[in-house]
Amino acid sequence: MKFIKKAAIFTAGLAIFASLAGCSNSTSNKKATSESSTKTVKQTNVTLWAGGSQNVKDGMTKIVSAFNASPEGKKYKLNLEFIMSGTSAASLQDRLVAAKKAGQKKTDYDLILASDAEYSGYTQLGGKDIFLKYDKSAIPNIKNDKATVGAGQGYLLPYRGTTVVLAYDSSKVKNPPKTAKQLYAWIKKHPGKFAYNTPDSGGAGSSFVQTALYNYLPKSALTSSDKKWEAKWDKGFNLLKSLDSYMYKSGGKVVYPNKNQGTMDLLTNGQVEMIPAWQDMTTIALQSGTLPKTIKMTQISPALTGNLDSLVIPSIGSNKKGAEAVMNFMLTKKAQNILVNTMAAIPVINEKEITSSNLKYLKNLSAKDFRFSSIGDLSNDMNQKWTSEIGNGVK
Repeated sequence: MKFIKKAAIFTAGLAIFASLAGCSNSTSNKKATSESSTKTVKQTNVTLWAGGSQNVKDGMTKIVSAFNASPEGKKYKLNLEFIMSGTSAASLQDRLVAAKKAGQKKTDYDLILASDAEYSGYTQLGGKDIFLKYDKSAIPNIKNDKATVGAGQGYLLPYRGTTVVLAYDSSKVKNPPKTAKQLYAWIKKHPGKFAYNTPDSGGAGSSFVQTALYNYLPKSALTSSDKKWEAKWDKGFNLLKSLDSYMYKSGGKVVYPNKNQGTMDLLTNGQVEMIPAWQDMTTIALQSGTLPKTIKMTQISPALTGNLDSLVIPSIGSNKKGAEAVMNFMLTKKAQNILVNTMAAIPVINEKEITSSNLKYLKNLSAKDFRFSSIGDLSNDMNQKWTSEIGNGVK
């Protein structure tokens, strides 16, 4: 009887021990599962660097919010560093090149915005290894991207398009030019009714000058920074000189406005009837009502040059996978509609996926039909030559 009692006590003890051990194992398993779960959803930071005007900042701010609210936002937290144009702050290119030359690594330059026109400038100053190639398998939405960059293939991922067009007052110009040749004839037939800004003060004027020069050169020249092309600019500059006396005048003197906005103001006030202008800038002005409803846009052939704004991964960044996740998101229907809404961007995905009311302003403008330029430091030489031979007075 005594033996049975002891056995019962021993058995009960084993049961209690097993129960406690089970609780301990259960707690350990729960803790392990919790830790494993925490590791799975732990966020890492991705920093996107961008520069430009307020509309670019507004667009990127909304992109950041949308990405962070998406499923990928659980893995990566997207942050924005923005450099406003027109300030004394160092440019994004200057900062990135300086950081690379200083030997910095694992920085927060995870992803930047850069156009194909800027690509050669980055590689000239920072070396060909300043950027990393993206992994296509990490960007499944790349199949939706209809645009092809003019430079930096495999590095630059185009996410929106913008181009210089002819903006004109349709109440005064009934039949706008369709070709470059027709445009130059129109300018001479309507003295004082056309203006373009100085090429060093804005891309619209630069595009007008560049188009005049490079229409006489082979297509390959538009994506080359080889100095040999400068010797072939004479025909284009002679054309621009022949147009000089037919440009907008004030006080009897030819005036080349400062900045893209300068020519836009002349068109708004009815002082001129036609200008080269950025498509996105014109669309936003029409949308806000600062441009008269009679202002329309058209493109000529050969086209005025445009750019594909792209995403690219610096080699000194610290989160390539996170950067590629952002690249993939930028090609979604949601992101593309944000860009069209806030930045009047020309989408790079099928237009059928775009529901923005801004699409009506983008009729007949397609990113896949762009005429790209990427001439590097030659643009500075072009601007200096224009200032010397035209801006300071044609001799």
